[in-house]
Parts: sequence; C-alpha cells; structure tokens
Amino acid sequence: MGEKLLLAQSGGATAVINGSLSGAIEAARRSGRFNAIIGARNGIDGVLSGSFVDLGRQPESVLSLLRRTPSAALGTTRRKLTDDDAEQALSVLRAHDVHAFAYIGGNDSADTALHLGRLALDAGYPLRIVSIPKTIDNDLEGTDHCPGYGSIARFLALATRDAGLDTEATQALYPVKLIEVMGRHAGWVAAATALGQQQPEEAPQLIFFPERPPRDLDHFLSEIQQTYERFGRVVAIVPETLRDANGAPIAGDGVAWTDPFGHQYTPGPGPGLTRAIEAQLGHRARFDKPGTIARMYADSLSETDLAEAVLAGATAVDLLAQGTSGVMVTLERTNDDPYQVRAGSVDLSQVANRERLLPDAFIAPNGRSVTPAFRHYALPLIDGPLPPVARLADITP
Repeated sequence: MGEKLLLAQSGGATAVINGSLSGAIEAARRSGRFNAIIGARNGIDGVLSGSFVDLGRQPESVLSLLRRTPSAALGTTRRKLTDDDAEQALSVLRAHDVHAFAYIGGNDSADTALHLGRLALDAGYPLRIVSIPKTIDNDLEGTDHCPGYGSIARFLALATRDAGLDTEATQALYPVKLIEVMGRHAGWVAAATALGQQQPEEAPQLIFFPERPPRDLDHFLSEIQQTYERFGRVVAIVPETLRDANGAPIAGDGVAWTDPFGHQYTPGPGPGLTRAIEAQLGHRARFDKPGTIARMYADSLSETDLAEAVLAGATAVDLLAQGTSGVMVTLERTNDDPYQVRAGSVDLSQVANRERLLPDAFIAPNGRSVTPAFRHYALPLIDGPLPPVARLADITP
C-alpha cells in the first residue's frame, strides 16, 4: 500500500517553478510509492487551512502544459511558521495521513521545512520533508546555483543589452538610464545584466552591486558623471535594495515594510536617483524597473534552467521515496566544457535563513563590472551567449 505525497510552492514565483512541480508529479507517478499526490494551495497557508488539490488526477492536457507555465500554479506564500502554526500544520497532516512533503522554495521555505520537520520528529510523527530549491536571487547555500536564476538572468541580459542599444541611439536626448533589479542583498541578479555585453563601452557601463555599495549619494553621482564623460552615455544597474556604505537606503527613503522573515523592503531607488541625476548633474535620465515580470517571463525562459528545475523536483521525490528527510536538493556542477550538473542534497540547517553573496572572484577590481570567471559560471545557465546584434560599419558614402 502506498502513501500520500504533499507538494507545495512558496516565495516569489519564477519562470520554472512549475517545472519543479511537474518533475515531482512525474517522479511520484513513476515511483509506485505513492497512492495519492496532493498539492497545498498557497504554500504552508494551504496546509494550515486544509486547502488541497488532487494533483494525481489532473487531466493530462493540464499536466502537459504545466512544465512551461510561468508563475506558481499552486499559489505561494511568505508566511513565517510560528510554533503554533507548526502544531496546527502537523495536526492537519496527521488528519490527511500525509507522510511525505516536498516544499518548493528558497531559504525562508527551507526554514519552514526545517521547523515542521523538527516538530514532527519531536512528536514521533513519521513525516519526511525535502526542500526543492527555487529562487531568482541565487543566494542559497550548498548548491552551485538555483532553479529560477537562469531564466531571470537571461531576461535581464537581453533587456540590458537592448536598453543599451536604445540609450546609444537616443543619447542626445536621454544619455542616462538606470535599470532597477531584484536580488535582495546579493549581487547575482545584478551581475547577470552584464551577460550580453561584448565590449566595455556596451551596456551596462556600471553595476552597483549590493556587496560594493557607493560611499554615499554624492559618490554615486560622481561615478555616473565620470562614466558619462568617458562614454557619452550611461546604463547603470541599481539593485532595489541599494544602500550606501553606512547601510542607509541610497535614495534616502526609509523602510516601507518588513516581512515576517525580517526582510526589509524600501521604496525602489530608481525614481529618486533619476531625479538626483537630472537636478545635480544636468543630464536627462530615465529608469526602468522590470520588477516581478523579470522573474517569471516565459518567453525568456532558459532551457537549461527548466531542465534543472524538473530535475530538482524529481530528485526530491526520489529522495522521499528512499526514506530521506531534512534535506534540500542541490545542483552540483560536474563539468564546465561541456557544462554538466548532477543532483545532490544538503542538510536544511545549512540553508535555512542563510544568504550566499556574490563571491569576490566574480566582481571586477573596479567594483562595477563582472569578471571572466562570472561569465564562465553564468553563461551556461542562460543557454550560452546571446544571439548577436548588428552594428553598421562606419563606411562613408
């Protein structure tokens, strides 16, 4: 007799999070270990409320489309599990006779899985939990990279390259463009904007990594001006959490909201920095903020990212079927040329509430661009170099 498998999604939705869900469902069907596959609506919130959907009985027409459907088909949450929540969740799982749980999410979701798993162990309830990595921030410990990162990296590489061409064409009108990107306090997402750059004069001319903040607003403006004088235009990448060297929001705005996990959200710096550039430097400036569309835009999906998301989902279910619990699936790079990975695992205690910053080796000595080592690391994740663009030869008629 089989057992019941529970799947859920959490955190920010991505272009490939449903790939992991699809991979988990397919692996569960193949295993023969599970007699039912159910999904919780909106992550742990759905567990607490008993809001479930039967995934094993979904029409084949739905499941065949699921893998390439962006966003999160089950819905997500950012709820931090309290002790009372954990007790209630365990009670619901008991009532539904769930003994295997695969939770798709990032470091906050790893914390939820770790908390619930420890409570079940203390209570003597045989519950196995495995976390499936998912984050565009690429900041999870223990894994070479995270499903979701390759696709946002491809989107931003394309968007920044094209924004650079636009700024080059219109530099007499708007010589400065800021692109505000996601990524929390790690510079992985910001770094990805350089993956379409072929020459130093191409966009982005400046990347303000969270790990290398400008001293203050005046120093930020000085860097913009120096770059303008060098190239005649500037495309600068500014993380949404950009702060100065003292930890204050660079645009001067305070914290607007703090989520249950303690992550602080400030108003995006793009508008304030654009106004400062125009007022203090006298350059007309614009800013773009791709926002959430960047992390789940299906047309820029990386095929490598999707395949690895599916692999992560399937591996989690295989681990549960083998009796494993308390781990997160990892992606381990085994070869660079040709690029190859295999799935592994790491203890959840090594992932929960931790943040892996962009390594020094990936940030150029000038602090405003990436190294060849980063390109070597990241290009396979976006399916290799971007398609070339045309530049007219300077031929006088």
